[in-house]
Amino acid sequence: MKKILLLLIGMGLFVSSFAQGEYKKRPSFGIHYFLNDFKTAQSVRSIGLANTINSHKWHKTNNMTAGMAISYLQGMNNNLDFVGTLSGSFLKYPNSKVIATDNILLLEGAATLNLKLLSDKYILNPFITAGIGGSKFGGYYAAFVPLGIGAQVKIVDEVYLLLNSQYRVPVTENASYHFYHSLGVAAPLFKKPEPAPVVVPVPVVEPPKDRDGDGVLDSLDNCPDVPGLASLAGCPDRDGDGIIDSEDKCPDVPGLARYQGCPIPDTDKDGINDEVDKCPTVPGLARYQGCPIPDTDGDGVNDEEDKCINEKGPASNYGCPEISIDIIKRVNLAAKNVFFATASDKLLKQSNKRLDDVVTILNENPSFKVQIDGHTDSQGKDEYNLDLSNRRAASVKAYLVSKGIAESRLSSTGYGETKPIADNTKAAGRAQNRRVEMTLSNY
Repeated sequence: MKKILLLLIGMGLFVSSFAQGEYKKRPSFGIHYFLNDFKTAQSVRSIGLANTINSHKWHKTNNMTAGMAISYLQGMNNNLDFVGTLSGSFLKYPNSKVIATDNILLLEGAATLNLKLLSDKYILNPFITAGIGGSKFGGYYAAFVPLGIGAQVKIVDEVYLLLNSQYRVPVTENASYHFYHSLGVAAPLFKKPEPAPVVVPVPVVEPPKDRDGDGVLDSLDNCPDVPGLASLAGCPDRDGDGIIDSEDKCPDVPGLARYQGCPIPDTDKDGINDEVDKCPTVPGLARYQGCPIPDTDGDGVNDEEDKCINEKGPASNYGCPEISIDIIKRVNLAAKNVFFATASDKLLKQSNKRLDDVVTILNENPSFKVQIDGHTDSQGKDEYNLDLSNRRAASVKAYLVSKGIAESRLSSTGYGETKPIADNTKAAGRAQNRRVEMTLSNY
């Protein structure tokens, strides 16, 4: 076996010594489908190759084990390629030294040399192959020598169809004789380098003139003595608004062509340019498109501060009409005539007449609202007094609601003993402090 291997290597070196490097295979990647044939190899070992063929002991492909392989190929010269192959298939290994009851992975790796009859220039190229390999099956490792023949068919430039048939001879006792038949495709791993560009000498030509050094040739420069921009035919634009300085009425402030290079004007100086200002001659605000804050009812109180924008009124009453003194007196009189049961929030009937007058006022003036405040004297606990004042104010509110006044027009609050108007140390003062106050507003 060693003699055969040495002979093949010697032949490869002999042929390669006459080869030229122009058709040397570039690093390539291959993928292969293969068949392992152990039964035919056993027959050859038993009765010889000729008797195996004559006695039809050559097994068919459906009795072989299929697998897949990948390979790395690189030309050593025109006629000699190095090939590294890793293959895998699932089978029961037919070797008495290796015990396997089920199909498991047979992993084989081989490093071989393909000695080609011709260079890669030709479409069909026969070759012989030899090398060394190793295998792993379960926990068993082995070595073998692959010997075989094959053919390389060029599909397109540097893409090849590879057919190979090997006889794998065991070197260690854990390996078995078997045939390895493969069919695959190989192509370069990397793009073919482009040839170096041919440098053509350029005749020396006198450079065009550019007097102002702005990169725009004098023949194309409308301002040849002043540095400018190529986009403006070599003319300057100090403010960068795209209008050349000689045509720009505001050369140091960016502007628009329709205003001869000046910004959009702001006649009233309110910060809103005239193009979007609906009141360009009167200072205003952006939220009113440049106009002043409106005063719908013309009472001198602008709509943002006017709580009655459709009715005239003084600023002191937030732009709402002032409530007449007579109405205020009637409401105050009603408040002074609100009476409750002692230590209770129950309204006494003698309060109804004056409260009904308040109902009349509210019905006649739909915009009016009433704030009802309850107060107590200082007798008793603070918490109790606060609660009692709240309940009494709420009772007045409830009475007005019962007479048809919308609850949204009424509000009530209790202050307890916190806002006295007389001396709590005297009975008369305490009587004055036990009170209800009603305040009218029309906003």
